[in-house]
Amino acid sequence: MTTVGIIGAAGYVGGELLRLLLHHPDVRVTGAYSASLRGKRVDGAHPNLRGHTALSFTDPDDRGAHDVVFLAVPHGRAVEHVRALAGTSTCVVDLTADFRLRDPGAHQRYYGEVPPADDLRAAFTPGLPELYRDALRTADRISVPGCMATAGVLALRPLAAAGLVEPGVVIDAKIGSSGSGSSATTTNLHAERSGAMRVFAPHRHRHEAEVAQETGLDVRMTATGVEAVRGAQVLCHASGKPGLAEADVRRAYRDAYADEPFVRVVAQRRGLYRLPEPKILAGTNYCDVGFSVEEDSGRVLAVAALDNLVKGAAGNAVQCLNIRLGRPEDTGMRFAGLHPV
Repeated sequence: MTTVGIIGAAGYVGGELLRLLLHHPDVRVTGAYSASLRGKRVDGAHPNLRGHTALSFTDPDDRGAHDVVFLAVPHGRAVEHVRALAGTSTCVVDLTADFRLRDPGAHQRYYGEVPPADDLRAAFTPGLPELYRDALRTADRISVPGCMATAGVLALRPLAAAGLVEPGVVIDAKIGSSGSGSSATTTNLHAERSGAMRVFAPHRHRHEAEVAQETGLDVRMTATGVEAVRGAQVLCHASGKPGLAEADVRRAYRDAYADEPFVRVVAQRRGLYRLPEPKILAGTNYCDVGFSVEEDSGRVLAVAALDNLVKGAAGNAVQCLNIRLGRPEDTGMRFAGLHPV
């Protein structure tokens, strides 16, 4: 049985990790860490877990030994924990942005801070199973991508790999309020957020660097906060190469994702859900991808949707863990979603 500790377990992502791991057949959660809530019961912060755990939060400074440690701390804080775990056999799965970008210059530009040391950054394997499955089988340091980055990469990578689109891509991303985290700020107040469609990143959203890194495209991203609590959707606008046909795009997606357990191609000609919709993905680890092609103009719209807290964070992390443990990737994550919701 693999023992797991979660640092930052009081936040939304930490709560999702607990929800997925408490009943995982191959895992035992032996530590839920939070400095601000130390000594308090886990189900006080995560009421959906009432009756599922008797754990209480522990101060991270009193961390015990675990086979795997998940880091669900604020950006910029993962480095200290990774250094503290240096030299141990512990597998670290980081859900912050600290180790996502391979280029230190890109990290400096997008985060405005000096990136972690090269020796730390180089040790991390990107936590995107669809691209790095083989490397994840033996990885001891895993960096899970951002939620909108995961959606953007899965939407665009098949098109880029097949050489079907021009390099310049514009991504219009939308995300629910849980993407801002559990800390109460003015921007998260119900009175300010309810009914709003707020453009909070008109240019150079941080996740555009991750999408560019994994697709090789020249990416520009904007991001808007919408009324939903969970869910992220990206609309990726691209220009197809001369002579592009819809059949070419469909074939690229089919070839890329035919055997993927958590990526579904959704591109139907009619119906309410003919393109990916975050609403029906709440609580699941699926990323639905779809497309629309205007053949006479060569315009391509690639669409992806996911639950930002699951496939966009905790679920993707658990999928990586399953690969690392040599278990089926959907272990502990077979929830199909709800309709209607």
